[in-house]
Amino acid sequence: MKKWYFLLFIALFAHCKNNNDQKTSGEKKDDILATHIKDLASQVSKKPDSVGLRFNYITALDSGGEYKQAIAQVDSLIIHDRGNYGLWYKKAQICQHAGDTSNAINYYNTAISIYAAPDGLLALANLYAETKNIKALGICQQINEMRLGREYDAYTAFFAGIYFSRTGNKEKALFFFDKSIENNYTFMDAYLEKGYAYYDTKRYDKALAVFALANEVSNRFADAYYWQGKCYEALNKKTEAIAKYQQAFDINNSLAEAQAAIKRLQ
Repeated sequence: MKKWYFLLFIALFAHCKNNNDQKTSGEKKDDILATHIKDLASQVSKKPDSVGLRFNYITALDSGGEYKQAIAQVDSLIIHDRGNYGLWYKKAQICQHAGDTSNAINYYNTAISIYAAPDGLLALANLYAETKNIKALGICQQINEMRLGREYDAYTAFFAGIYFSRTGNKEKALFFFDKSIENNYTFMDAYLEKGYAYYDTKRYDKALAVFALANEVSNRFADAYYWQGKCYEALNKKTEAIAKYQQAFDINNSLAEAQAAIKRLQ
């Protein structure tokens, strides 16, 4: 829906109702999770030796943002089973969710030293790529040599692209993002990163084409509409930019950047 059109009252009412419903739904989910965490804590206190129950509790704490408690619970299990890949992997995940990248890298390394599982290697490659560490490329090669199929090939190409993009080699990054999309044409993050690479080098027409293609693949992908808006704005096409920002906001009304852009351009 284009912002500059007059909205019918019923459409406005439906939009407001949807916002309220989404807010209520989010609040209900938080309440349900909090209750679930309390229930699990009670069960763990009654059956402290149940590893499965403890692991469920850790997962719930992680989901609820209770990272310190989650790590404390994992540590209580690691003390008795230091060679357990899954526990170290879980601890690394929690640190990553908490924004503690350094410790997440350390614990992923500990996990894969026990067992070089592809998912652990991918998680480590991701963090190395984002932190501009060339070790990301070696891990991607290690995974490729396992010949696990196109899904994994899409991820390894993507993380290689991330490394080159973050280190400023946009052309090489574009090559790997193309490889990633070739292996998985529905990989939305690969489209976004490819579009960002063009946008960052001021090739706005090319970036726009990438984001538009992403929305052909997934017409409910709000971020791609938002970046189409950014491209149109950079090309001084104000009307088209507003329309795309509006599409993004209609799909995801938590995109404050889209709403701010609409207000700025009107």
